[in-house]
Amino acid sequence: MCPLLLTITLGEQWAAMTGARGAVGTLFDACQVTGAVGFESSDPNFSVRPDGSIYTEQEVANLSEPVQFMVTAKGHNLDLHIWETTVNINLRGHHLQPRVISFPRRHQSGSSPISLRRQKRDWVIPPINVPENSRGPFPQMLVRIRSDKDRDIQIRYSITGAGADQPPNDVYNIDPVAGKMFVTRPLDREERASYHVKAHAVDMNGIQVESPIDLYIYVIDMNDNRPEFRNQVYNGSVAEGSKPGTHVMKVTAHDADDDTTANGIVQYRILSEMPHNPSHMFTINRETGDIVTVAAGLDRERIPQYTLIVQATDMDGSQTIGLSNTATALITVTDINDNPPEMTARTFLGEVQENKLGAVVTNLTVTDRDQPDTPNWRAVYKIVHGDPQGHFTINTNHMTNDGMLTVVKPVDYENNRSFMLTVVVFNPVELAKGIQSSPQSTAGVSISVKDVNEPPYFPSNPAMIRFEEGVPAGTTITIFAARDPDIFTRQRVRYSKLSDPANWLQINTSNGEITTMAMLDRESVYVKNNIYEATFLAADDGKPSATGTGTLQIYLTDVNDNAPVLVPREAQVCERSRSGSRVNLTANDPDADPSAGPFVFDLPPYPQAIRRNWTIVRLNGYYTQLRLKLHHLESGVYNIPILVSDSGNPPLSNRTVLKLKVCPCDENGDCTTIGAVAAAGLGTGAIIAILICIIILLSMVLLFVMWMKRREKERQTKPLLIDPEDDVRDNILKYDEEGGGEEDQDYDLSQLQQPESLDHIISKPAGVRRVDERPVIAESQYPVRSALPHPGDIGDFINDGLRAADNDPTAPPYDSLLVFDYEGSGSTAGSVSSLNSSSSGDQDYDYLNDWGPRFKKLADLYGGGDED
Repeated sequence: MCPLLLTITLGEQWAAMTGARGAVGTLFDACQVTGAVGFESSDPNFSVRPDGSIYTEQEVANLSEPVQFMVTAKGHNLDLHIWETTVNINLRGHHLQPRVISFPRRHQSGSSPISLRRQKRDWVIPPINVPENSRGPFPQMLVRIRSDKDRDIQIRYSITGAGADQPPNDVYNIDPVAGKMFVTRPLDREERASYHVKAHAVDMNGIQVESPIDLYIYVIDMNDNRPEFRNQVYNGSVAEGSKPGTHVMKVTAHDADDDTTANGIVQYRILSEMPHNPSHMFTINRETGDIVTVAAGLDRERIPQYTLIVQATDMDGSQTIGLSNTATALITVTDINDNPPEMTARTFLGEVQENKLGAVVTNLTVTDRDQPDTPNWRAVYKIVHGDPQGHFTINTNHMTNDGMLTVVKPVDYENNRSFMLTVVVFNPVELAKGIQSSPQSTAGVSISVKDVNEPPYFPSNPAMIRFEEGVPAGTTITIFAARDPDIFTRQRVRYSKLSDPANWLQINTSNGEITTMAMLDRESVYVKNNIYEATFLAADDGKPSATGTGTLQIYLTDVNDNAPVLVPREAQVCERSRSGSRVNLTANDPDADPSAGPFVFDLPPYPQAIRRNWTIVRLNGYYTQLRLKLHHLESGVYNIPILVSDSGNPPLSNRTVLKLKVCPCDENGDCTTIGAVAAAGLGTGAIIAILICIIILLSMVLLFVMWMKRREKERQTKPLLIDPEDDVRDNILKYDEEGGGEEDQDYDLSQLQQPESLDHIISKPAGVRRVDERPVIAESQYPVRSALPHPGDIGDFINDGLRAADNDPTAPPYDSLLVFDYEGSGSTAGSVSSLNSSSSGDQDYDYLNDWGPRFKKLADLYGGGDED
């Protein structure tokens, strides 16, 4: 490393020359530098020659004060080392005497205003300039503070302010006797650019003898900071085909040095552009860092991305003394639709089986150099010729961009053995402006249809024929023939029956002739809405065989082949002639009109008692009424024959027996219970037998209940494990009120009661106070139960007491005894302390087995006898 501080002394005669321009001194004469070195001065009045000589660049008329500036040495070619040094220049024969700053004189009151104004100029103290990053030695004297009164008295000098006695402390200090002010360490302008201190002068007694003066210290900036980019990598984009001058992106670097000087002024340039191109595509604004295109010809398909190395240099972009830094700019060339899709072949071939739906015939392939998975790349296919019936469509595979030619409507080999389609492909977006290519590409598709064995088909399916019901067996009703669509091959068709619910039909296996096997009946359950359906199969003798299905519907017209039936078949009437002695009747005929109603109802002439006791009154063509002619008829069941005839041609009649129950009725005309029984045909003996059976059943139930109660009572009367005299159950008394405790539980409840006052509690020491003492407030009133309450009021009484206890602030805490009611002494119950266990083996515990499952464990423990 070369020297960092060089002091050059000039002769007085040279300094006094006006317009002098000559050598001042030589730099780096002791440095062992190999190769060429460039020098640059930070002071425009001085320059440095390649040999290290310092020259003045302009007139220097007065060097009464030292001159200080920075000189930077930088290696050329591949040598990236940089050296810096500070140069101080002063007159020969004059030592570096510090500048003396005197306190302003105090003016007398009689001084003239003119003299005051003239003296006021001395009060303006110029600032003190200190270069940053000085190498010392330290402490380094800056100025000398002096008071005119130091001739008469001893003066002590001091400084205060930031950098002295305030943070940052001890940057500056002062000799209290000589008044010399020093800087104690190197300064950093980027950390603090200026300081403001006050100089004080006092006598030996500490009395101020001069007014404080303000000293302003400015840190002179040195180029000690490189420009720093905000990002190491910048990402930008530009559309391909952009014109020159298109803005792409902006890079920004910041220099911490003073931006009002060359140290902080940054300029940019592009060091390299990758991939290499004889004509650069981009340029950068040296001052703003904006990157723009400089040439035409951006093509994403050729170069999708550019990498630029951008350099930022301070010292106004000087490449010799400026400090530099670099960043990377990645520029992506975005795609535009400048390449239309192109078919990879002029003709595509495909094959498809006839009658096959959804089959992919062939894949159409295209090439598009635009960016994949974008609208500029995606292909749209369209059939423009050769498919007038719309058998095919083309769907785009979004992964490969291929066109899948698919069957959407089955083709028939017998009608079309081949297809020749014309297909075009294009992008869903328009081509970019200025592209001379055609926006679409055309190709042909040749499709051959492959013949397959098709099943026979019935021309009319379903086929309907009309016949009257009642057709006898063996009647030929139709020929249900099928056709084979394979007209270019000669095949025989065989027929068979698939579905015949009533098994009425049969089909000729050769020609499809259908004949009846039984009489057709329209009223059959297999006929729905007068239609009977049967299904037949037609199979050819191809390899493999193909089968077709056909449905035959037979519409059966009605004939009068069913006699009407009386409805209802049973009824009941009152034994005395009244409104309840009438029965409304109608008829049901499965035939259709006009072979059904209206109906004719009549009573047969025999037996004569029928017409003597009953009569029929016609209400309309479908309803009639049977009435009792007598005023009274004995209760019982009567069978009344009635004739019903329909309106067919010829009409059909039916004799139906109506089962009529005659019974005594109440005032509302309804049969009574006894009357209904009598009407059912039960005699007196049968009724008595039924009543006796009911009584016997009730008696058995009563006896069973009594036996169960007695058994329960016997279980309760068996002795316990202890002597009868000590049996607790014999001593339990039932009281009207709740309470607790027997004689041996006569506790002193006063220990659990809270006192009436808190004086003795307050006077207790800490840690002894009880937590269950009663607060000094009125007690709550609990509900009082009457002497003879109703059993239903017990629940309400308990709930009222619970609510009162929950809301009672005087209630004791959980660890205290809560007394609901006290029985008092004198209980007849014995002490439970008399209960003890006995080891005697004379006691018989077998009866524990009769006490149920809860005592089974005791029975097992004590009832084992001497098994052990």
